[in-house]
This record gives sequence, C-alpha cells and structure tokens, in this order.
Amino acid sequence: MPVVNVTLDRLKKFLPGVKVEKALDMLPFVGLDIEGIDGNVVRVEYNPNRPDFSSDYGIARALAGLVDKEAGMPKFRLSGKSGLVVKVDRSVKKVRPFVVALVAKNGRLDDETIKQLIAMQEDLHNGVGRRRKKASIGMHNLDAIKFPVKYTTANGDYAFVPLGGSKEQTVEQILQETETGRAYGHLLFGTEKYPVIVDSAGTTLSLPPIINGEATKVDERCRNLFVEVTATDKKAADDTLAVIAVTLFDAGFQIKTVTIADDNKKTETPDAATRKMSVDAGYINDILGMNLTAKEIAECLKKSRLDAKATGNSKIITCTVPRYRTDITHEIDLAEEVAIGYGVYRMEPNFPVSPTSGQRSALSSYFAAIRQAMTGLGMLESLNFSLTSREVQYSLCGRPENKDDVLAVDGTKSIEHEVLRSSLVPSLLQSLSRNVHEEYPQRLFEIGKTFHRQDAGGKIAERWQAAAVVAHGEAGYTEIKSAMQALFLSGFGMSAATKASSDPLYIKGRCARVMTASGKDVGTIGEITPLAIDNFNLRVPVAAFEIDLSALLSL
Repeated sequence: MPVVNVTLDRLKKFLPGVKVEKALDMLPFVGLDIEGIDGNVVRVEYNPNRPDFSSDYGIARALAGLVDKEAGMPKFRLSGKSGLVVKVDRSVKKVRPFVVALVAKNGRLDDETIKQLIAMQEDLHNGVGRRRKKASIGMHNLDAIKFPVKYTTANGDYAFVPLGGSKEQTVEQILQETETGRAYGHLLFGTEKYPVIVDSAGTTLSLPPIINGEATKVDERCRNLFVEVTATDKKAADDTLAVIAVTLFDAGFQIKTVTIADDNKKTETPDAATRKMSVDAGYINDILGMNLTAKEIAECLKKSRLDAKATGNSKIITCTVPRYRTDITHEIDLAEEVAIGYGVYRMEPNFPVSPTSGQRSALSSYFAAIRQAMTGLGMLESLNFSLTSREVQYSLCGRPENKDDVLAVDGTKSIEHEVLRSSLVPSLLQSLSRNVHEEYPQRLFEIGKTFHRQDAGGKIAERWQAAAVVAHGEAGYTEIKSAMQALFLSGFGMSAATKASSDPLYIKGRCARVMTASGKDVGTIGEITPLAIDNFNLRVPVAAFEIDLSALLSL
C-alpha cells in the first residue's frame, strides 16, 4: 500500500483550531491507517483506489469534513483559460497518443510542498498510471517555457539535458544510463520514434514516460507551473490531471486550462465537470443496517465532502461528486461514504442470536495438529497474503512463469498484489529476507492456499498446502527431511519417503519429491538454490519443504 508522510505542523495549518490528537484519531475512519509516527512526521497508509489521498492536502480535505470544519464538496474552481496551447503531432498516435495539461499560477512552493508534489506524482504513476504505462506526469516551471508547446516524436539520437543532469544525452543514452531510463525504458521498447514535449524555442520539457528536462526544473523559486500528463489511456490521463488540479488548488495556485490542439480538434483541459448520482434512502439503510432519513443521509454525504440534497418528503438523495473522486462509480460507493460521514466509530454491530451450536470443523482440527507438530519442532508460523508479486513468486526464485497456469490480477494497482501464489515457499523466503537482522537459526512454517488453473476452460483449483523453511549456517537437506518426517508421523500419523527429483527452486542433486507409503506424490523438499538465496538477500543456506495437504486429505 502507498504511504504519505504528513507533518504535524502542516496538519495544524490545514485544520486550524482542531487538536492534532483528534485529527489523528479520525484518520482510520476515513479509510486511512497510521503506519507509524516518527517525531513530527506521521506515516499514513492509504488504499490505491483513493488517489486523492496521495498528498497531505487530500488527507486534510477529507478530515475537514469529519471534524466539522467544512461540509459539502470542497471549493475548487478553474480560473478561466490560460490561452496556452499544446499541439499534438500525428506521429505520437502509435506511441503514446494522449496528452492533457494545466497551468497553475501565482502560488508559492516550499521544500515540504515540493516533497508532497513529488510523492504524489510517484503514487499517481504507480496507481492510476499503472507504473507509468497508462499515464505519466511532467511538472515544469511555466516561466521557462515558450508557447505553443509541441507533443511530437524524435529519433534515438535526439539529445537534451535530462533532469538532474549537467550535460546533453541522447534518448538512447538516457534509456540505458539513467535510473529512470533503465526502470521504465521497456515502455518504449520496439518503437522507432520516441515521444518528446518541446517548446517553441526548442527547449525539451520531457521524454515521457521516462524523465523531464533539466531546463524546466521545479524548485522553491517557481511561482507558476505547467503540468502535462501523457498517456496510452485517455481516462487515466484525465483522472490523474483531476487529482493534480485539486491538489495544486489547495496549495494556493490558480488553475487555468490549456488548449490541446489535436488534428482539427481543440479541447480545454483539465475537465472539472462534476457528476450527478442518485440513491434511494432505503438502499443505504439496507446496506448499512440503519434507519436514517433521507436528510440525515444527505448530511452524512456532506461530511464525506460530497454535495447532497433530499427534496421534500422524497426518499431519493441527489448527490454531486467532484471530478477527482474517481473511486465513486456505484450506489454502493455512496453507501460507504454515508458510513464514513455518519462515523464508523458510532456504528454498533448487532449480532443475531443463533439457534445452533458450533464446533470445530474437521479441517480446523487437522490444521491444529499440524501447527502443534511444527511448533514442537521449534518453528514459528508465518502468515502471508495469497496475492503476491510476480517477482517474488517467480523471478527471484528462478521459477519459470508458465503463462497458462499463472493467475494474474487484471489491472492491479499494486506490484505487491499481481498474482495468486502457486507455491508457499517464495512467501516464506520473502519473510526470511525481511528478518535478516534477527538471530539465526530461523525456522518458519505456513499453512495456506495455493491456486492453479485446472483446465483450459478456466476452472481454478484451490489447494491447501503446508510449507516450512530452515535458515542458518548449517541448514541442509538432512535437517529439513527430519522435520518433514516428524510432521508426517506426529501430524498425519503416517510415514513418508523421498524420491530424487529436480525443481528450479532447489539445488540439483539436493532435491526430492515427497511420497506417501502408498507411493502418492504429495510435495517437494530440498535445499534452496544460491540464486534464490542471493536474490532474497539472505545470508545463510536455506532448506525447505512443501506438502500438498489437499492430496493428503483425499487419502
């Protein structure tokens, strides 16, 4: 999850008259988590579906409603047209076809505000922009630019001074030699021409989605900004610019539109148009289990920084949603906003009386026996998410990624939640990598589900598995096999054998399949390869096993 650093001084400035303690207490009730407090800085974690929380301005904007400082839709208005033009060349259509822009004038930047804008920019890149693939942002000193600006393409030998550089480099050099070039150059792989934004004086503003030019660098002396967003997805570009516009407005800038001249079509951006949505009071009450009137619901929505109105005796609430609230698309989203405005802390659960008595399921008892056996062997249980990254699950382990079997999340907003895991061991190796500073030996186990494509028709198989790792200077096959056999005897009440095998995760010749007495293949065991150990930055040898509990349960 993305994290925003919020200083207590700025929080006091944004919410005058509100005690800092109260503001911090309210953070969880707008959907935020406090990851930690370090002196004057609070690290706030937010959900990627709320890109407006990517800066402290957005967080303060939401808090203002809950602490009764403001109500209804936040004040935001465009200060007319800037009269400035971005001309779009046809050559960008095959590379990165869309561009939107704005001008922010008469503002002041300090060091902390610049830090917030940079952090917001990166969070928007990773979230809405899908790691710059869908959209990327360029923020520039307006006074260093001569309009009109042209969005066009250039050859690989085109040269300019990149941001942070002191000499000219060609596009190809930038892609190979700069940090951002190496990180995002793959987005331009296979293109003969590269997108660039150039002003009328020949000054290069940016090489999207890679890097800006040094000539238009933003610093504390800047009073006027030019912001451009290039994209492969028009909606992503508009959504990104909407968040930037309201943030810069809150920072004290006047926001003016820019004309995008694309072929014979001219468009003014950003689009600040609000949306109207209607919801029935009965629907809200059914979802929340409450009995609020339409007017009470409207007041709750206002505290969530939306405009809302219930007319007369009507049970229909008409709601106005600001452009930057891209997360609100359905009535259920309005129900969530009502809960936030009402105060989640005021809602008391009412559990129905059950006429039946419960007991522990057979599966739960089975897992309890496994846990008892593993803890008896001196192991600690690790709990990891079923969603993980491709990097952890495959590349760091040296495991090949079979596209026919990988279950990927469509349009994931976080690189840490890209795929459903097909093995537990990579997650345990990641746990070890996060604890290299702790004492050795380290022994971990996990009981969890793995996910596999069962057939070409798309049916998914969920399998319960148990895995364990041991890590210390003398860790090896003998120790992990002893632990596995002890688990089979005390946890399953059966013996187990091994059969030499090979697996990309384990060292060749130090790997085997785990077999039951009847000869059924139920898992793998072995010593982790030096490649995986090095990739996870582990300092000692590691051995592991993984057992298919679903296969054992069917015995």
